[in-house]
Amino acid sequence: MRRNLLLLLLAIIFPVLSYAQTTLSLAGEWEVAFDADDAGSHRQVSRPFPYKIHLPGTTDEQGLGDSLAITPSLTRESLYQLARRHKFIGTAWYRRSITIPQNWQGKQIELMLERVLWQSRVFVDGKAVDGQQESLTAPHRYDLKALMIPGNHSILVRIDNKKQYDISYQNLAHAYTDGTQTIWNGAIGKLELTAYDPVSIRHVRTDPDQATRSVRVRMEICNKSGRVVDGNFLLKAQINGKSIPSKNQTMRIDTGRAIVETMYDLSENFQKWDEFSPAVYQLDASLTAEGNVSKYQTTFGIRALSGENSQLHINGRRIFLRGTLESAIFPLTGHPPTDKAGWLKVFSTAKLYGLNHIRFHSWCPPGAAFDVADSLGFYLQVELPMWSLQVGEDPKANRFITDEAYRISREYGNHPSFCFWSMGNELEGNFEFLNNLVAGLKKSDARHLYTTTTYSFQPPHGAWPEPTDDFFVTQQTKLGWVRGQGIFNQQAPSFVGDYTSSLTGMPVPVVTHEVGQYAMYPNVAEIKKYTGVLAPLNLIAIRNDLDKKGMLALADSFLKSSGKLAVLLYKEEMERILRTKGASGIQLLDLHDFPGQGTADIGLLDAFWESKGILSPSEFRQFCSPVVPLLRFEKATFTNLETFRATAEIANFSAGPLANVTPEWTLADEQGKPIAKGKLPAQTVGVGNGLDLGKIEVKLNAVKSASRLTLTLALKNTAFVNSWHLWVYPANVPNEPADVMITQSVDEALKALSQGQKVLFNPDYHQLKGVQGKFVPVFWSPVHFPSQAGTMGILCDPKHPALRYFPTDSFSDWQWWDLCTRSTAMILPDNSLSPIVRYIDNFANNRQLAGIFEANVGQGKLIVCSFDISNDVGNRPVARQLRHSLLQYMSSASFNPSVELANTAITSLIK
Repeated sequence: MRRNLLLLLLAIIFPVLSYAQTTLSLAGEWEVAFDADDAGSHRQVSRPFPYKIHLPGTTDEQGLGDSLAITPSLTRESLYQLARRHKFIGTAWYRRSITIPQNWQGKQIELMLERVLWQSRVFVDGKAVDGQQESLTAPHRYDLKALMIPGNHSILVRIDNKKQYDISYQNLAHAYTDGTQTIWNGAIGKLELTAYDPVSIRHVRTDPDQATRSVRVRMEICNKSGRVVDGNFLLKAQINGKSIPSKNQTMRIDTGRAIVETMYDLSENFQKWDEFSPAVYQLDASLTAEGNVSKYQTTFGIRALSGENSQLHINGRRIFLRGTLESAIFPLTGHPPTDKAGWLKVFSTAKLYGLNHIRFHSWCPPGAAFDVADSLGFYLQVELPMWSLQVGEDPKANRFITDEAYRISREYGNHPSFCFWSMGNELEGNFEFLNNLVAGLKKSDARHLYTTTTYSFQPPHGAWPEPTDDFFVTQQTKLGWVRGQGIFNQQAPSFVGDYTSSLTGMPVPVVTHEVGQYAMYPNVAEIKKYTGVLAPLNLIAIRNDLDKKGMLALADSFLKSSGKLAVLLYKEEMERILRTKGASGIQLLDLHDFPGQGTADIGLLDAFWESKGILSPSEFRQFCSPVVPLLRFEKATFTNLETFRATAEIANFSAGPLANVTPEWTLADEQGKPIAKGKLPAQTVGVGNGLDLGKIEVKLNAVKSASRLTLTLALKNTAFVNSWHLWVYPANVPNEPADVMITQSVDEALKALSQGQKVLFNPDYHQLKGVQGKFVPVFWSPVHFPSQAGTMGILCDPKHPALRYFPTDSFSDWQWWDLCTRSTAMILPDNSLSPIVRYIDNFANNRQLAGIFEANVGQGKLIVCSFDISNDVGNRPVARQLRHSLLQYMSSASFNPSVELANTAITSLIK
């Protein structure tokens, strides 16, 4: 009875322990002690272990470390990033007991910690295990054979998460940062002991060869038997449940480390891997030697990447990367998931929004991420954990980063999703070191395409590829921009352009760098989601400030309207690069929010990869999918005396040509009633972009009143459709009403108001106090880049009678460009005012900003408009129409302001 009770207790304490297994999980309760001063250095120190912790896990997750002390406020400290509820950076010691089973007698025993920040050492029964492991991206492994025999033992793991090498400027690299994940202490992922026979397979590398329809299998054998032995290898592969004929091979195995290479024929079930057919092979390798069998399992895919004609290809077909970034943003845990379920949410959501590519910005994800990406057909860009402005200057850092690169190659290189490899983000310093590093990696592992850096601000390196680059990620080449940030606020909206001229003579494929970064107003309703290790002090501070200023009820409108503006810009960013014949992809920043570096809420999804309710996946896929109908047209605003002309084209990066498709187009009013429609010639569309579908031409004289129209272009009987808004205004407007005075002079305005008149006051916007008017929103973050003009678009009520003759949504659309770029956002002189058109201020200030407001002043009634609607209105139909709409409202009985202002409130607007 006592024996049965003991066995039951052992099953509870060590539920995964089985003496028939060759792997023992060390997951469970450990003791932990902190050594913040690192007094123990690299030796075990006699000390109490006052805390308990569950591993795998982190001290943050267990509530250990210094508690959060700061309070929410509109300060850089609160707004810069999410805050750790508990924080420990230093050395921690983790201890537990383990029983090694008797059938492990004579085995080689290895300890594996899947992911640790940054450095570890291991002690068994008080004795140091040889070696010290240091990696931010690959497992830490220790050979325990000399210290572990069957029986009871104590394992002590020392983990130091302090910065070991200067490879990250201000700790910004996402492999080691508090900006997105946390600089956690602990161990995540697999934590286990593995027993190996004296002769065993320790690693298998796969190099598929499409030409021979086979895979080169390179097995690394550890022979610690002390003698040369005979071994028999068996390779078995399967795909989609179907087995490939196995391969047997017998050979002599030398002592120590031995390499065995062989070609394995896959021709009986040969399938290529790509986004449309993510065919993943499972390979089981077994070695029989000395009466024991050693097994190793891996996966691989057959795909060939190339950059012929300076364009990316996979398996001989062009691909276009529709990507976003992943910067280790996991707010509940403060660290990336190491299980497939956690990554399935990331990749399935990205796929839902039409993406096929994710760039891991300055870090490399765990193995589970590659597994999921393999199965869903994602093209990954992996980066070394480096974001440095002094690359190559420190020999110790150089050694670490070189070793880290080869660790990544060994650990994750078999995965077909591991397509692209960058040495780091926006690197500066010694490019000879970077080129040499890439050259060595290419020679060692040709399964990936390489680039020395993901862009660089160090001239001339960011403007043209390095000698070893297989592809090039940049914002602008030496010939010009390849993203809209340098264009959209400076040039009037036009939809004919692309970046072809910037790619002339480019020797390798180009992918555009960090496109977007259009800030949206933070979603304060998201606060309740932060139930884990990170506290949203930034969001709490913003919410509290809005509440104090009486604007909390506007928070959701601020989010939605600023988000719609960002969507507009992201759409044109995507379409402009899709119209560029030589381009090979785009890396958005970002589909989801980046909660670090100043609270950069630049995503349509929040930091949890969940929708903010701004745009549906199907709407996003109109301009982000394998097939995108496109238009080229000169402008977005017209008069009804003009003719709309456009060229229809298509970007087809699907699995092959589209046979006999018929493009159809419709121009409809806001009620969906067609004004004009037509079909373009049926044709077969090949793979590529810049493929002409035909011309569209519509005379606009049937439009009698100011209207917003929608032009839709679709491929008949397919899901591929896209749409654009156009605005048409009457070429002539009625005479201005006589009962409204229009002036740019404050003195004239106040005099007329004192006489009881109605006044439209439209001062020179250059003379107004306030914030410079812009069409594009804040770039990235007003906290990270505080010197920029800082608004986030407009917010209005389209049904307000002042806008009756000026068709608009509640948010900025292209017709607002001329008005916004010729304006000043006024700081309202009285918080009781409710603007007709509000500028959304950035969250670091939350001022009451307006473009148009109304008030009673003295005996008169006033509208103040800070958009220029006085100058050159004959050539500015949008300004003319807004002026007309305001005047019609002011001459009507509806014009009845509710707020009283003193003369001084009006004069205070002027510089």
